[in-house]
Amino acid sequence: MKKTSINTLDSNLSLLSQAKHHDPYSVLGKHSKDGKTNLTVYLPYAETVTLKSPKLTLERIPESDFFQIAIDPTEFPAHYELNWLDKDGSTHSHCDPYDFTAQLPEFDQHLFSEGKHWHIYNKLGSHIHSIDQISGVLFSVWAPNAQRVSLVGEFNKWDGRCNPMRSLGSSGIWEIFIPGLTDGCLYKFEILNRHTQELLVKTDPYAQRFEFRPLTASIVVAENSYTWQDDEWMNTRTHFDWQHRPISIYEVHLGSWQRDERGNFLNYRDFAVQLLDYVKDMGFTHIELLPITEHPLDASWGYQTTGYFAPTSRHGAPDDFRYFVDLCHQNNIGIILDWVPAHFPKDAFGLARFDGSALYEHEDPRKGEHRDWGTLIYNYGRNEVKNFLLSSAIFWLEEYHLDGLRVDAVASMLYLDYSREDHDWIPNQYGGNENLEAIDFLRELNAVTHAEHPGSVVLAEESTAWPQVTRPVWTGGLGFSMKWNMGWMHDMLHYMQEEPIHRKYHHDQLTFGLLYAFTENFVLPFSHDEVVHGKGSLLNKMPGDEWQRCANLRLLYTFMFTYPGKKLLFMGCEFGQGNEWNFNHALDWYVLDYSHHKGIKALVKDLNHLYKTQPALFHYDFSHEGFEWINCHDVDQSIISYRRKTTQEDLIVVLNFTPVIRENYKIGVPTEGRYLEIFNSDSTYYAGSNVGNSMVLTTPEAWMNHPHSISLTLPPLGAIILKQ
Repeated sequence: MKKTSINTLDSNLSLLSQAKHHDPYSVLGKHSKDGKTNLTVYLPYAETVTLKSPKLTLERIPESDFFQIAIDPTEFPAHYELNWLDKDGSTHSHCDPYDFTAQLPEFDQHLFSEGKHWHIYNKLGSHIHSIDQISGVLFSVWAPNAQRVSLVGEFNKWDGRCNPMRSLGSSGIWEIFIPGLTDGCLYKFEILNRHTQELLVKTDPYAQRFEFRPLTASIVVAENSYTWQDDEWMNTRTHFDWQHRPISIYEVHLGSWQRDERGNFLNYRDFAVQLLDYVKDMGFTHIELLPITEHPLDASWGYQTTGYFAPTSRHGAPDDFRYFVDLCHQNNIGIILDWVPAHFPKDAFGLARFDGSALYEHEDPRKGEHRDWGTLIYNYGRNEVKNFLLSSAIFWLEEYHLDGLRVDAVASMLYLDYSREDHDWIPNQYGGNENLEAIDFLRELNAVTHAEHPGSVVLAEESTAWPQVTRPVWTGGLGFSMKWNMGWMHDMLHYMQEEPIHRKYHHDQLTFGLLYAFTENFVLPFSHDEVVHGKGSLLNKMPGDEWQRCANLRLLYTFMFTYPGKKLLFMGCEFGQGNEWNFNHALDWYVLDYSHHKGIKALVKDLNHLYKTQPALFHYDFSHEGFEWINCHDVDQSIISYRRKTTQEDLIVVLNFTPVIRENYKIGVPTEGRYLEIFNSDSTYYAGSNVGNSMVLTTPEAWMNHPHSISLTLPPLGAIILKQ
């Protein structure tokens, strides 16, 4: 068979050798010309190159790393394999990546461009793939403003000249299929800025696994073959009536809940035993994880996310995390993920100026940058960016069976002037400060997740008076399931930090929250944000000596568990950790050697049990039907009392916010009979002074607009719960 000699390096080959060609597939691979099939390959490290079948040697173009051959097309197999010897003596044998047609269907490209492809993570990124029974990995990335995009990795010495990708035209997507690669392969994308010729090396925005920090390469993962065992939980969840069920959330930062004996991170499978057993024993219904989406900086606690589709490798592999979620579900514990669509970090390997342009963010820093956080803001008006975030939300609910998302920093998304000087923001088209594009995104997020995964919940961390955060989209609301009640939390912590003798001057902070308690579906949060940055622990916010601090904390927790709204408590708070939370170390578990801390832990455990077993405490969490004041006016003694109720049962709660024992304290009750004290925060079980009541009988004396009354002994800095 006669070879055709090629003597010159034309302009296309010259651009390829400089890694500047926009369309490498038009040059590389096989092409018909003059009745022959011309084959061109570019292998910068090769010494010799041959075809495996037919067995022919390619001719090197002089003074280049291009190899060519022209043969009769009938001699070519459907897909050809190259053998080559590198200059270092290593040998290779693979099918040519440039022998394959485009793989991403136009319909998927269209849906993505429209912002409507909820499962685009199955298409973009890296995926095990086969073409005509040839296996490998298909890589795809959105970079519409790049001059050239190359796949780089261990397999090509991280050299962007070796595997330039195919542009799929107006969609802005680039792709390449590399035969022979498999899961575990490290890779990144090398992007040539068309305007400045700057080279950018980026991790895959859709990667489902990353190297252990500080390394940042993306890792190819095998197609999900995990066998889930949580069918009963998932089937039940589709009709989970969360509005009328108890929800008590344990907020956890996995990196500092517990560590091994050498101070290293635990694996997700370790948490599936240790954390799960603890949460079950304590009676919480859900675990909320501070962001475990991949992130480079431990000190960000996960809130500066770079991997929106990858559980952090700090704690193991993707299937390890699936195992953790699976086992939680098998033990009737739900999992909520703290998810961050409000901003992203400026790290050069991440999304910032991804293709040399402001692709995911806004170009103008007045819209595209959080100055005080040092992060960038997503351009929610761009369909592909919105699709990226929406598909991330669906990914966690679908691929990892998570039960909900807690959306971080919603207020920063809603307001264009959030945390900005007057001159440093751009009004919307109507001259207002509302971020209309972000509002549309949040509504779509909630509509899509609730439609795709009925029974899942989406919680808003929203600290302003924005109306209808938890009302349906079709009524003009944002569509969230629940909202953190930041106002109640701030009022209560401010109140509890006052010396008891001064609390009568702040009594309104105990009662004000009921004026708006049912305007939204509220979660009552004592979260990580309240025990960092010099704020001290919850225990050390309390005034008084050690006994009083612990009594105050027990009183505060009893108020939370009997107040309308779902519950959330950050790890360590449940046993009264004294030190401020430190993300670099495990919790101070040693304090449980002391009776006061054991008592706080026992109290939270019992409150969880009481909350879950008494429908009056949860059934009408979001409705005025479940709450009625008995007396909210006893300012001088700093005492409040109220009823939590359903149509079938009634609980009476009385809280004394001073260290004075109140004897013969009379309150009105709706019906005559005997009332049993079913809970007392001052019990000796909780290291209290054991002041309280056993069974009390009503008298027919009308009191506080009720036909009957009872006389009680109120413990110091204590709360009691009574049931008829």
